[in-house]
Amino acid sequence: MQSIPDLKNNISFEDFKTEVLNDYKTAVRSRECSLLGRREVLTGKAKFGIFGDGKEVPQLAMAKAFQKGDWRSGYYRDQTFMMAIGELTPEQFFAGLYANTNIQEEPMSAGRQMGGHFVTHSLNNDGTWKNLTKQYNSSADISPTAGQMPRLLGLAQASKIFRNVEGINASNFSVDGNEVAWGTIGNASTSEGLFFETINAAGVLQVPMVISVWDDEYGISVHAKHQTTKENISEILKGFQRDENNKGYEILRVKGWDYANLIETYQEASAIAREEHVPVLIHVTELTQPQGHSTSGSHERYKSPERLNWETQHDCNARMRQWIIDSGIATNEVLTEIDRVIKREVKEAKRKAWTTFLKPISDEQRELVTVLKQLAETSVNGVFINKLKDSLEAIDEPTRKDILSHGRRALRYTLGETSAKKDQLIQWIDKCLEDNQPRFSSHLYSETEQSNVLIKEVKPSYDEKAPQVDGRIILRDNFDAIFSKHPEALIFGEDTGNIGDVNQGLEGLQEKYGELRIADAGIREATIVGQGIGMALRGLKPIAEIQYLDYLMYALQIISDDLATVHYRTKGKQKAPLIVRTRGHRLEGIWHSGSQMGGILNLVKGVNVLVPRNMTKAAGFYNTLLQGNDPAIVVECLNGYRLKEKMPNNLGYLKTPIGVVETLKEGSDITLVSYGSTLRIVEQVATELLAVGIDAEVIDVQSLMPFDLNHDIVESIKKTNRVMIIDEDVPGGASAYILNEILNKQNAYQYLDSQPKTITAKEHRPAYGNDGDYFSKPSAEDIFEAVYAVMHETNPEEFPKLR
Repeated sequence: MQSIPDLKNNISFEDFKTEVLNDYKTAVRSRECSLLGRREVLTGKAKFGIFGDGKEVPQLAMAKAFQKGDWRSGYYRDQTFMMAIGELTPEQFFAGLYANTNIQEEPMSAGRQMGGHFVTHSLNNDGTWKNLTKQYNSSADISPTAGQMPRLLGLAQASKIFRNVEGINASNFSVDGNEVAWGTIGNASTSEGLFFETINAAGVLQVPMVISVWDDEYGISVHAKHQTTKENISEILKGFQRDENNKGYEILRVKGWDYANLIETYQEASAIAREEHVPVLIHVTELTQPQGHSTSGSHERYKSPERLNWETQHDCNARMRQWIIDSGIATNEVLTEIDRVIKREVKEAKRKAWTTFLKPISDEQRELVTVLKQLAETSVNGVFINKLKDSLEAIDEPTRKDILSHGRRALRYTLGETSAKKDQLIQWIDKCLEDNQPRFSSHLYSETEQSNVLIKEVKPSYDEKAPQVDGRIILRDNFDAIFSKHPEALIFGEDTGNIGDVNQGLEGLQEKYGELRIADAGIREATIVGQGIGMALRGLKPIAEIQYLDYLMYALQIISDDLATVHYRTKGKQKAPLIVRTRGHRLEGIWHSGSQMGGILNLVKGVNVLVPRNMTKAAGFYNTLLQGNDPAIVVECLNGYRLKEKMPNNLGYLKTPIGVVETLKEGSDITLVSYGSTLRIVEQVATELLAVGIDAEVIDVQSLMPFDLNHDIVESIKKTNRVMIIDEDVPGGASAYILNEILNKQNAYQYLDSQPKTITAKEHRPAYGNDGDYFSKPSAEDIFEAVYAVMHETNPEEFPKLR
């Protein structure tokens, strides 16, 4: 990246000309990538295209203010910025468009995201941190509109933590908290609630954040008059402008084609945010979109001839070009030659990217053609196999799907045959799947030694006369040990700070560790999680507290779209090991009895979902997670904080293993599987069942995702030959997930003598009050009678019908 010249001091006119012309080359290069990229989609080589044309010049200005150590949280129009900071070449641009799965050739996502989604690499191959202060940093983009905003808040807050909290080893992460978090968003996406929630939170927290609004007056085909009051986002945000008496934002406005003023504006924004830790909003107006929103359609359909003519006249590249000529920096002839050279350069980069992408696939094609040719010579169905071979060979630019599909279809023609050539095809198919599946499916979780599931268990230990204390005391003292051992750890949420959380699990800790580390937050769940994601990306150890599991719904999109996919969508090049702490299960009424586990499980693959039965187990999970690399949600039992537990003497060190179940009671007749608050009822029922001659084995799931990695449940079922899943989610929710894991992944069906059963809550939300709970969620009587019914079916003489 070219650093911004000092236009007033110590720079010659020749150096100034060089700087400006380098910027012009970057703008032209980016535009040519957009133009050729669209053609590649329309010719079928790429699936979809969404480009940054029309936004080039303001991104040059942003890049000049962007320093090493800074972070970007943007969206899919920022290709010029990435080129300007030296993190995206034209060849890499086209590799992304073609979905090249090689992370060296397509470093943005190894083909997992559509083009236009950008990232820099924060991790070494072993999962350890690079020195992020020595490089330009971009968090991994996501497509959901405004989804980048919550994460941006956390990236900015990290600088505040690094600047103001003592004792943190920040050598790889920060230089005195001087880093700025730069966000970008389209004007239409400012209509999203996530934008306003983030804007408000950043104003409250006063963090070094600069948010650029690229305003081209449209959101796809919908004009700003349908998007924004007064059609002007900076106008309606005037109330956020700081003044002599009130903290707030610095709000700046600049035209997107005005190169000189853009540079000055971004330098001003950088200085304010970096030095004062004040958030800045830059409203960049009069931008254009020369090719429309994306390759899905043409903007001629919804823009008037007058608007299209205006866009031609105000195209930022064209205006910059004319400014260069008018300023005497270069002649039209010089710029025309630059244009010609860059067009050729980009065209060659496109050709090279396509050739590089296609070569390993073509190699696989030739291999299979040879295998099929040899198989056809020995098979009775050789004529049909030859047709498939010829069909495959005729494909000039095959996909891996084309190749593997032909091989698997050919195998069908060998049913009933035995030959070495058939075995050769089977081996080729197996190897092809083994080699290719990881290209698309690896790194959902950490694959390094820091994987959560590799952290070894440390059991709680006890003094001889260990007291029985409220569960919340164990949590509190364990958190105390955590914050003492880990200065980079912090927790924040609603009622988390001053009162020590609603259940007193953090009692007194804010006074001890300060308001930055034990912090209250507003009622804004999505940005609470966003704070955690951003800070985790920057090497801190955040715990984001969501007061009740029911409230997690407000943050579920961000957890699902952003947190759960960070490691996957970067193919292991970024990590955000955020801990989301919440509490749920049985309390009172529709919105305070959260057990919507099935919905969560299906939406947050990539995040551990942990359901400790008591606070000792919960404390152990927090200690484990702080050592690992994967994000997690910990659901504490809402009705467990005042229950008595034996006080361990190794708080801060005990660790609960992840993905491991625990057998609480051994038995021989039936395996009962449960978790959380319901588990205590199951334990009670297991004791009552002994009175009628039923010896139940009780297993605590503990970790829903990952689930029973050692397959201990199937070992239990081998003994009992019966299984029942009990939880308080709706029918088809977590109980169905658990049953699928047991039957289809552990293959327990082959050991069952009775139909597997699930006992769940009713389909509706739980009704209020004790009776509402009794008639909404599984009761002890429900469980007892269901277990008895299974045994009655098995042996009606020994277990006569109950009712």
